[in-house]
Amino acid sequence: MKKIQFETKALNDQTLAYAAQELRVNKDFIELNIIEEKKSLLGLNKSYLVEAVVDFNVINDGIEYLKKILENMSIEAVIEGKLSGERHVSFSIQAKENPILIGKNGKTLEAMQSLVKNYINLYTDEYYVVIIDIGGYKEQRKKQLEILATKTAMEVVKTKVPTKLSKMNAYERRVIHTKLSDWRDVTTVSEGEEPNRYIVISPSKK
Repeated sequence: MKKIQFETKALNDQTLAYAAQELRVNKDFIELNIIEEKKSLLGLNKSYLVEAVVDFNVINDGIEYLKKILENMSIEAVIEGKLSGERHVSFSIQAKENPILIGKNGKTLEAMQSLVKNYINLYTDEYYVVIIDIGGYKEQRKKQLEILATKTAMEVVKTKVPTKLSKMNAYERRVIHTKLSDWRDVTTVSEGEEPNRYIVISPSKK
């Protein structure tokens, strides 16, 4: 939870604006709490020690942010979110316009995921992994990648020749790495520069 402490002479909109500027978040998500009230010796002047806390729920506020994105696109959708593990957030979207939201090769989906990931991590002091799936596209794509990983690995084991896969985004590369992590006969490594990074599957050195 993001928070700061500071001293102020008044609790007003300027105080809230200052806290928002320091925390670099929207003031609507800030809660001000008085820790201590201070008075001068003669009691004429008064100041406050204040703690400004970011009040943000990664699931509920993440869904609201997604709703705004879709409203701007004039798309109605059902959105669900869940938190798994310590800091792993996933959102599922179902809409009539699923193909539009996914885009060619999932590029629109990836762009939306980056927006939501950056938004959530702006309001939290710990990094969250954010995954968005639309109409089950990610799950289907994951199965395709796992089949590709297995077939390619088997070919590499047979031929002893390293194989370079086509360029993939970070999520897709992670699926390949994870699928082959237990294989003793092959190794996987990501090479190249974004957005053209790819995976090379090589025979293990014995």
